[in-house]
Amino acid sequence: MDARGMQHYKEQSINTMTQGELLLLLYDEIVKRLTQAELALNKKLYQVYEDAVQRSIDIIRYLDDILDRRYPISRELTQMYEYFIYDLTRAKIGRNLPVMVHVRELVVEMRDAFRVAQKSGDSNK
Repeated sequence: MDARGMQHYKEQSINTMTQGELLLLLYDEIVKRLTQAELALNKKLYQVYEDAVQRSIDIIRYLDDILDRRYPISRELTQMYEYFIYDLTRAKIGRNLPVMVHVRELVVEMRDAFRVAQKSGDSNK
């Protein structure tokens, strides 16, 4: 498969995902980026670290932007996302690995909770 074919396949896969699957994909990407950041910081690759943390912040902002504000849980999610952004900004500026790892652990917990909720929703259909 050539590069164009692969890109088309990726786009098609994303276009056919449910909202729940897309949400999990975004959470997986945050976890991946924060893991990349940890490895980079341990190797003293500071630009890679900062870029990975910033990409995580960007994804979290996007998650907050797409929240459906009609639901009460949206306020709690917004507060959680603001906390993540605040701590990741601190972690990025201060190259504070423990703070970044703590946020990653919280993101993993949220991702896992959404995964369980999605499976429950799928089984009720």
